[in-house]
Amino acid sequence: MNFDWREGNQLRLLENGNEFFPRVSGAMQRAQRTLQLETFILFEDEVGNALHRDLLAAAQRGVRVEVMVDGYGSPDLSDRFVNSLTEAGVRFIYYDPRPLVMGMRTNVFRRLHRKIIVIDEEIAFVGGINFSAEHNIDYGPEAKQDYAVEVKGPVVHDIARYVQQAMGSEAITRRWWGSRSQRMAVNAMPGDAQVLFVFRDNDEHRDDIEQHYLDMLRKAKEDVIIANAYFFPGYRLLREMRNAARRGVRVRLVVQGEPDMPIVKVGAELLYNYLVDGGVEVYEYIRRPLHGKIAVQDQFWSTVGSSNLDPLSLSLNLEANLIIHDRHFNQTLRTNLEQLLAEDCVRVDEAKLPPRNWWQLTKGVIVFHFLRHFPAIAGWLPAHTPQLAQVDPPVQPEMETQDRVEADNEGAKP
Repeated sequence: MNFDWREGNQLRLLENGNEFFPRVSGAMQRAQRTLQLETFILFEDEVGNALHRDLLAAAQRGVRVEVMVDGYGSPDLSDRFVNSLTEAGVRFIYYDPRPLVMGMRTNVFRRLHRKIIVIDEEIAFVGGINFSAEHNIDYGPEAKQDYAVEVKGPVVHDIARYVQQAMGSEAITRRWWGSRSQRMAVNAMPGDAQVLFVFRDNDEHRDDIEQHYLDMLRKAKEDVIIANAYFFPGYRLLREMRNAARRGVRVRLVVQGEPDMPIVKVGAELLYNYLVDGGVEVYEYIRRPLHGKIAVQDQFWSTVGSSNLDPLSLSLNLEANLIIHDRHFNQTLRTNLEQLLAEDCVRVDEAKLPPRNWWQLTKGVIVFHFLRHFPAIAGWLPAHTPQLAQVDPPVQPEMETQDRVEADNEGAKP
């Protein structure tokens, strides 16, 4: 499945759960026909319970509701939470759930990492925000900084088709011409409100999102800002960042300075010398954990989505981004990033670079090449095809069912 650029869309940038959750909830409450939701994480906290109420209400008024959550990212939902939805008619799917082994979750790789909501095939939300309270600012110092896009217009039809196929809502037909050799969708005349839905899978679209980043860097003329939570890309993207900087483009990279996982900063720091030496400005976001996956280039190009620039997102996980050509949206996102850079970031200058010695060089080479080839290594284990597991509605007790049948028969007597 490939998509083309769509014109005439309406776009709204949503920052953090404080903006995202109310917009999603309002749209769900207005749903009339269909509601599809995919997410990596759904926690049974105040955010998850509010979502539960909206999904339940929509199903009870006749909306066709389908939900797919990742079996690794959302392993602890209670039977009460899920069964009350399926009993109301919600189609609830786990993406590749796996049993615990010695109390530990297995099958870490090839996760459903997308965050997509589509309502009535008229409005969609795409980004990096999960359904958990940690995406709200009042969560505290561990609250995540993140982004999503609300979109209306022709591109929503593409997003809806994709989600329906991913959930098995329609027949999946593979054709011989649907191969990876198909061209990347190119927009020769960038304009206003043009949007392309891009995804990565482990079949025919393994590097589509990465290719758009590479193309963006090659075509940049003035300015690029990339803010990415888990940054450890392959050599091609690092090289294009340096190449852009060396030809006079101002390239700024924002990574985590207060990471939610310490290994994230360790990996990124291995790249600091290479990038800074090449003219790339590197900044650490220090207010709280950065979870965003966003970028802007020059005056039109921008992207928001679920894909990090690390081995998991670029080579293993299922991801989705919107590529946007729109001057107003570009400026809105750029203004937000410029404010982050000015108020909440520390630049990594020469004084803050990791020391240059044989130990650092050796460690950097070993770790870089291990992470660089990590997807190929992980591809061998676990060796299985991810499965969708639909949760059936709870079975009604036999006596209750019999009572209901008898009551129906009594009512049918003349």
